[in-house]
Amino acid sequence: MAGRVLLGNHAVFASDDLDEVRELVGRVFCPHRLDLSGGPAPLLARFNSAGFGSVRVSYLDYAADVHIEPGELESFYLVQIPLAGSSLIRCGTREIVSTPRLASLPSPTEYLDMRWAAGCPQLIVKFDRSAVERALEQMLGAPLDRPLVFDPGLDMTTGPARAWCAMADLLVGEAEHGDGLTGQPLAVAHLENALLASLLTMQPSNYSARFAAPAPPALPKVVRRAMEFMHEHAGRPLSTDDVARAVAVSSRSLQEGFRRHLGLSPMAHLRDVRLARVHDELVAGDPARCTVTTVAARWGFLHQGRFAAAYRARYGQAPSATLRGR
Repeated sequence: MAGRVLLGNHAVFASDDLDEVRELVGRVFCPHRLDLSGGPAPLLARFNSAGFGSVRVSYLDYAADVHIEPGELESFYLVQIPLAGSSLIRCGTREIVSTPRLASLPSPTEYLDMRWAAGCPQLIVKFDRSAVERALEQMLGAPLDRPLVFDPGLDMTTGPARAWCAMADLLVGEAEHGDGLTGQPLAVAHLENALLASLLTMQPSNYSARFAAPAPPALPKVVRRAMEFMHEHAGRPLSTDDVARAVAVSSRSLQEGFRRHLGLSPMAHLRDVRLARVHDELVAGDPARCTVTTVAARWGFLHQGRFAAAYRARYGQAPSATLRGR
């Protein structure tokens, strides 16, 4: 995504007025100190932003050397990915130089102080703190005994981080379409849940040791109840946490139970259920009135290539062939 302005159809402002820039960015994030750092490049800020439930994606470029001091973010977490250039990030007692290869992940209880160099536009993914903490509690099966604090440097060269960034890019890409598939609640919920769960498990934090401890697998009867719940509520935006909460176990226990007893994850089973619902609709559908893309999106399949491959593997033909009655 480097080299182009993101989310251009979700413009918040383009301005060279420092006070205006500070105020408008603060409305989306939080009040903060913003000063020019004396570099030769003039301020010419551009800010684009789009929200999806508990997740917000933003493109922010100051085009100048700036000093940004929000202090403690308090109510949200951020993943800040430079698309070019570098920024100096001080978060609590840690300091990193953030580049396209090393994103920053400040935690809301750590004091944040940043210096962005000119030519360092960033893609920023913002998560509500309450959503992050709820997801972590459900994954652990216990209330948090201290605030969640991530390692502030996120290595974007690793496989999990590249996969995470691809999901964020997908959300940005859909936001850039006026009639994007993010208007479908299942698709939006799938991306939100995947981004959040992946972040919690891949990025080192003060809860990482708890994740490393083995979780007792859910009993077969609990797995069956979870399967029944997913069949009954497949049309709702469901995460592993939602299903685990419905059957009164932790999400890690549910995942281990599904792995041990079925050989797949809860979300893989839910995908199969929804794939069957898509198949049923395509079999009964009128090619003149419905499209594969619309039906797939209604059941939470946002990436058409992966959906088509999964459908063909399951039913032995392309979804378009099913719709045409072949």
